Amino acid sequence: MLKLTEYSDSEHSDDSLTLPFDIRQKSRCAARTDNGVEVGVFAIRGQCLRPGRVLTGNEGYRVLIKAAPEALSIVRCADPLLFARACYHLGNRHVPLQIMNGELRYLSDHVLDHMLELLGLQVEHDRLPFEPEAGAYHAHGH
Repeated sequence: MLKLTEYSDSEHSDDSLTLPFDIRQKSRCAARTDNGVEVGVFAIRGQCLRPGRVLTGNEGYRVLIKAAPEALSIVRCADPLLFARACYHLGNRHVPLQIMNGELRYLSDHVLDHMLELLGLQVEHDRLPFEPEAGAYHAHGH
């Protein structure tokens, strides 16, 4: 098993590792790359494995992190106040959110969907890569 222990500055990779968000938020895991190579991830504790980053180890094998498609709830809203209210209510429940211009994504949950529908929003569903906000204390890799 290859050990991946640090981030590489290189954009080049020898392989890729496609993981869902719940696994990417762990700094330690065993996995199989997209080419079938067994790897052990031993990243810096407290940091999420962000898509686009390249992990490497003593062997020099570089692995690109990718976000796996997941079942997501998607809300689109042109009203800034209603959009802010939706973000507030989900954030108040510590729900990881992917916030984009007028669009909000979170891992599908029928209870949360219903809550947003009661606010007057329409919820759609799709399978897409999920990359939630890192949070204020995790900006710039800190």
